[in-house]
Amino acid sequence: MAINYVINVPATSANIGPGFDVMGLSLSLYLTVSARVEPEAQPSSSTSNITISYEGENSSGLSLDPRANLITRTALYVLGCNGLKQFPHPTAVCVNNRIPLGRGLGSSGAAVVAGVILADAVGSLGLTQQRMLDYCLMIEHHPDNVAAALVGGFVASYLIDVDRSGNVPASEADEAEVLRREREQKAAAADENVKLPPENIGHFLRLGCSPKIKAVTIIPQFELATSKARAALPGSYKTHDVVFNLQRLAVLTTALGRDTPDPWLIYRAMEDKVHQPYRMHLIPGLPEILETFNPDNTPGLLGICLSGAGPTILALAVDNFDEIAAKIRSVFDRQPNGGVATEYKLLDIVSEGSTCEKTSG
Repeated sequence: MAINYVINVPATSANIGPGFDVMGLSLSLYLTVSARVEPEAQPSSSTSNITISYEGENSSGLSLDPRANLITRTALYVLGCNGLKQFPHPTAVCVNNRIPLGRGLGSSGAAVVAGVILADAVGSLGLTQQRMLDYCLMIEHHPDNVAAALVGGFVASYLIDVDRSGNVPASEADEAEVLRREREQKAAAADENVKLPPENIGHFLRLGCSPKIKAVTIIPQFELATSKARAALPGSYKTHDVVFNLQRLAVLTTALGRDTPDPWLIYRAMEDKVHQPYRMHLIPGLPEILETFNPDNTPGLLGICLSGAGPTILALAVDNFDEIAAKIRSVFDRQPNGGVATEYKLLDIVSEGSTCEKTSG
């Protein structure tokens, strides 16, 4: 009898102004991966025992080669770390991606998280959430997106640059954890090319976020590669600018969780001098958007920033969502050479992260 898995991973918005590579929000827009496993079927003609297909929007140009596609490549990496060279049974994967690609809404992070969860499911690996995060961070090196996508809500995260691989005993480990470590170590010993994730390299804390707050997202209809956005950043910063961000970051972590959000407190706390000033030239209209709209002239607005590396604009708000969106879109419309086409999505900040449902038949 076939076994079906449905994996849902939320989109994310990283940085939230001053929290560069630190903070992320999970949003009500999803990558859905449906997997049908045939335990009694003959091995697939695919060398990885898996086929992949896409449906819906946001799938153009994505590879159907299991060893090139980010979701299945991630899954094969995790399986390989646990002694499985391919999917254990013939598996058909269908992906419905509703997260726009290359827009700063965590599409690649969602794909990595989905791949780790897929491997855990089909391989019956029994990975803990923390171990899943370790695997995610071997591929996606920044924790802000993957932590928020995995656990949900408003999340702060950091990395520990320590090599924790090898035969390191677990403190107060239960039997399942001991078996998991032994399985990984045997796989690594059998294949010298397997690079196990160190233990506990990523840590996170879920922060409070008022249920009154929604995410107004204005999505320009062009892609901006994260690598290009990162290349625009300087190699070093002035102390004044770093302190500026640290001050605001400390306030923002608490300000969003208040029952009644304070618009000007949040607005000032979402200002940034570390990444947005250096990306202005990559996104037409961004300087005007960040400098023009505030809680006084735009009722309901709490704060405004780039979503991740951009080009999506994230406006946190408690009211007048459509009016806020219209004002931001009007700036893009006025840009030279016919303006910049945009899409508007009003999204919830979701407290639940990634899920995996299993059914038979």
